Amino acid sequence: MNVIQTINHQLKTTVTQLFSLEEKRSFDTTLNTDAQKQQFGDLSSNCAMILAKELGQPPIKIAQTIKDALKHTFIERVEIAGPGFLNIFLTPAAFSTLARELYEQGEQFFIDESSPKQKYDIEFVSANPTGPLHIGHGRGGIIGDVLARILTFLGNPVTKEFYVNDAGSQMQKLGLSLKARCEQAVGRAAEIPEGGYHGEYLIAMAQECYNEYGDALFSKPDAFFTDYAKTRLLAQQKETLKNYGITFDVWFSELTLHEKVQGESNAIQKALAVLQERGYLYEKEGAVWFRSTDFGDDKDRVIKKKDGELTYVAADVAYTLNKLSRGFDQLIYILGQDHHSYVIRLKAVMQALGYDPNRLDVILYQLVTIKESGQTLRLSKRAGRIVTLDDIIETVGTDVARFFYLHKKTDSHLDFDIDLALKHTEENPVYYIQYAYVRTKSIMAKAQAEQGMQNIIGADSMHVGPAEHLLLKKIISLKSCLESSAVNYQTHALTYYVIELAQTFHHYYGHHRVIDPENSEQSRARLLLILLVQKTLKTCFDLLGISAPEKM
Repeated sequence: MNVIQTINHQLKTTVTQLFSLEEKRSFDTTLNTDAQKQQFGDLSSNCAMILAKELGQPPIKIAQTIKDALKHTFIERVEIAGPGFLNIFLTPAAFSTLARELYEQGEQFFIDESSPKQKYDIEFVSANPTGPLHIGHGRGGIIGDVLARILTFLGNPVTKEFYVNDAGSQMQKLGLSLKARCEQAVGRAAEIPEGGYHGEYLIAMAQECYNEYGDALFSKPDAFFTDYAKTRLLAQQKETLKNYGITFDVWFSELTLHEKVQGESNAIQKALAVLQERGYLYEKEGAVWFRSTDFGDDKDRVIKKKDGELTYVAADVAYTLNKLSRGFDQLIYILGQDHHSYVIRLKAVMQALGYDPNRLDVILYQLVTIKESGQTLRLSKRAGRIVTLDDIIETVGTDVARFFYLHKKTDSHLDFDIDLALKHTEENPVYYIQYAYVRTKSIMAKAQAEQGMQNIIGADSMHVGPAEHLLLKKIISLKSCLESSAVNYQTHALTYYVIELAQTFHHYYGHHRVIDPENSEQSRARLLLILLVQKTLKTCFDLLGISAPEKM
């Protein structure tokens, strides 16, 4: 356990013994990293207020009892504030020890090995293979990718999954749209089918297809055009995601749910048989329905239409069962906000199959708009007016694209400001944080030329002073940031954290001389802190999937 953990443990033990509680409670402390509130101590706890109702005592009285009893080698003093907050001030030795622990443990410092691990499946992007990935996919993509990186960093097995919607009428319309474009390419009169795809990407693809097959193309069945378009568009999507820094462990084809294996029932038929056996299917007006209202849905859902065509719900049931059969503890779906009703449906499916619906979480993200020169760009995929994710990456670069897409809560609308993204000034948060990293590299390089400033080691932490305390606490707070993100899935918090760390570092460097030949011990301690900032920024960059430049 590090210093903070040992103090938390001592607090829980003290409170448990003082008030004869049956078991230790979760009375963790909060690290104070607010530069304007350092007078309130280094750690704080509201445990007195939490216990007030249970103990039937005023929180201020409980706080006084705890204050008098709480003792620890690294606690300098405890003060009571407000209605009963406990503010804990750490000793200088505590900060020296923390700095040494950070140096010696590296990234392991931020990982709690004792916390239970779960096997996650995160499904995200899952775009129809009917066109290029658009700007909205960029947001879902970065949320899923960074969440997977955080959960993996913390020691959880994670599978990143892309569900390929390659079954259904939209694929037929895609094939017919390409066929029409092929005919147009040789001057034949042909119309895009109703509900088809008008994007220019099919014009280029049609020319490529004709160049490859010539007039023989027009004797091929409609299924050929569907397969041709799907294969190329899916390959394009994979390339776009690769350029965006995202790779998937599983590309799951919806078509496989419809395919029979060695004459057996297909996956959808098997899944529906489970629902039938459990009494959640019934026939009405020639269709088959799922009793989703039994689980809070506003209406029952059609599984099979009168004409025998299966609905998306049928595939959802089979796909959910497939995931669960692979042994995942937690399923996470990342979807656009227009899928709100889908959440209730998925949880209904989970319960109907006999599983705990809490094993399924859905993250809904709001819309993305692109702004350039103060104007919002109007987009329409089927009309062919589209700003693709490729366009964004090519214009601003992968680092900026990833950071800007993530830098807002998922349930908030996101305006992607192209003008700001292109700036190479401190106004651009990506430039700002990367400049902080480059500055730490520059400082450490300069130290190499100074006598007695090389080979910084953990023992240099002995001379960490009060000037370094706030910066050290900001570094340490990455641990709670990551743990919180792993629980509430608010990955944007990491972008906030890394900006705040850069701000704290820039302020520290602007007010304190790091390399002072006249004070070697202090300089080495400060260089240790600079090295810790550098390593922490690099960890954050890796989690965000952005680069750590050597110079700018």
